Amino acid sequence: MASPHSLVPQGSALRLPIARMRSVFEPGEVERKLAKLTEREHDNLRSTYARMLERGPERFQVKPAGVPDMSALYDDLPNFTEVLDDVKRHVALSQDSGDGLEITPMLLLGPPGVGKTHFARQLAALLGTGMSLVPMSAMTAGWLLSGASSQWKGSRPGKVFEALVDGQYANPVIVVDEIDKAAGEAQYDPLGALYGLLEHDTAHAFVDEFAEVAIDASQVIWISTANDERAIPDPILNRMNVFEVPAPTREQARAIAQRLYRAIRQEHGWGQRFAPEASDEVLDALAELAPREMRRALMTGFGNARLAERDALAAEDLPRPGHGKTRAGFLQ
Repeated sequence: MASPHSLVPQGSALRLPIARMRSVFEPGEVERKLAKLTEREHDNLRSTYARMLERGPERFQVKPAGVPDMSALYDDLPNFTEVLDDVKRHVALSQDSGDGLEITPMLLLGPPGVGKTHFARQLAALLGTGMSLVPMSAMTAGWLLSGASSQWKGSRPGKVFEALVDGQYANPVIVVDEIDKAAGEAQYDPLGALYGLLEHDTAHAFVDEFAEVAIDASQVIWISTANDERAIPDPILNRMNVFEVPAPTREQARAIAQRLYRAIRQEHGWGQRFAPEASDEVLDALAELAPREMRRALMTGFGNARLAERDALAAEDLPRPGHGKTRAGFLQ
């Protein structure tokens, strides 16, 4: 379904994306579905079909032009070395050919705060594609992924349809967040759609239950996150590469805190009033926090130091860690 010409998306901040156009649905099928609707029924469905035809079926299918320098990512995500190594292998395979980038669906397994969602955002930026987040902990019905039948009141397409039809890319990153917390009802399996979506062959013709039009979801890059794999059905686990992501070591946490300090200082005009580097005392204090809390702690600290008319952050400027909390890892 991919067209033969290639292009580089305009305005991309990345050095690397090569893009070709790929059709994610057949307009003729949409036209036939639209023609069958009577004038007085299914206004939402009618507008969905009209929107599909107006936008057209072609989306960018992007991949890096060459194996990119990922050293900054290894520094930013020191506890994701194994996962980043796997991504680099897949990127290398896609080079010097007309093949798209194909990454085996992955499950990032680890405690809250180790940076699983942050990793997904960084991966989408590296690849030059978009990202959609599906929070399974808030999911009360299976149709969030696959859509709900247009016969139901308030029905709408699912997240996969929205990412491919309403988005710009044929190969977006879709994050199924906290997949182990999906709450299924007896008559509806919230993970049911994934059985076909995680298989490359069957994902070519994924049918959203609202639009009832085949969508090519075969190029989607799937990332699932979980704290406990025991709640995930074996057939789902067997379709993914499982990576256990540890919390950063103390030295890694100090390095992350230093990079956050520098980044916040550079992002704000007032940052130039402060010392270029955080002190050892500040880094030691930040390393005791769950690193997802580091940015908030630093902003509080900068404010307290400014009120005290000091140009250097002190450990006492930072908020105390919450009672009973432990260091969990990098910001998620």
